[in-house]
Amino acid sequence: MLQVTVTRKADEADGICSFELSALDGSPLPAFEAGAHIDVHIADGLTRQYSLCNDPEECHRYLISVLRDPNSRGGSSAMHEQVQTGQTLSISTPRNLFALDHSARRHLLFGGGIGITPMLAMAWELSRKGADFELHYCFRSRDRAAFVTMLAQTPFAARITFHDDSGAKEQQLDAPAVLATPDTGTHLYVCGPGGFMNHILDTAHKAGWAQDRVHKEFFAADPIDQSADAPFEVELAKSGRVFQIPAERTVFEVLDEAGIEIESSCEQGVCGTCVTRVLKGIPEHRDKFLTVAEHAANDRFTPCCSRARSSRLVLDL
Repeated sequence: MLQVTVTRKADEADGICSFELSALDGSPLPAFEAGAHIDVHIADGLTRQYSLCNDPEECHRYLISVLRDPNSRGGSSAMHEQVQTGQTLSISTPRNLFALDHSARRHLLFGGGIGITPMLAMAWELSRKGADFELHYCFRSRDRAAFVTMLAQTPFAARITFHDDSGAKEQQLDAPAVLATPDTGTHLYVCGPGGFMNHILDTAHKAGWAQDRVHKEFFAADPIDQSADAPFEVELAKSGRVFQIPAERTVFEVLDEAGIEIESSCEQGVCGTCVTRVLKGIPEHRDKFLTVAEHAANDRFTPCCSRARSSRLVLDL
């Protein structure tokens, strides 16, 4: 855990605030790579994950940006209403589950709304390394688009295309056209609201993009109908202990209550922090982190949200 101070809080767009975080004693912060995020521990026991969006070369600050979600579970509202300049926060060290693949010859970045945040750090890193890339920034309207003025002044401004959904049709994103010709040397990265991401990912799939060249980071999971959920058992291979998982509870909740430690972060199946090996049994995958091929292998699952198709799962715990 790190103790940082909020050195600056700023309104970046309608409903979006940025927070600049620096070490309490002014010392350099741990290094991070583009695509990394931090856990921010907010008041009332809330923990939320936010992508770092500043240049990874900077060691004096972390910059995060937070969209106030009208359906907030408390995190974004607390950040907007309670966290102020000069306040001390506890954060994790950076973790990267959405890294650039530097073996690629070219990079296509798609940021939808607040999903621009990890793309900013990626663009800074790629620009500094002289890599070939283009950034597509899609938003509903200019007043809801963060960092537009700043982006227009960056060294990579010529590589950015802005797509305003409320603007003229000719400047709106034509995903089928942009993704029409998959190139084995090009990698695709996408982050943003679920609908936007599904559109980009579905378009890429139909155009024939290989899964290993498509990188994604969801901010939240889609709603899941849990009305048909049934209980099942989980066995821990290393101890032989067996736990009953009720229909209304997750594997993570039951094991955590029993003192079985599993590293977790989002608790929605989007970050991959809690991925656990499955030795026997068939999971019912509900995460947005593992690929289709990884789901089919059935040798790992996310205990924070996924369940079981078989009566018992044996976990490598």
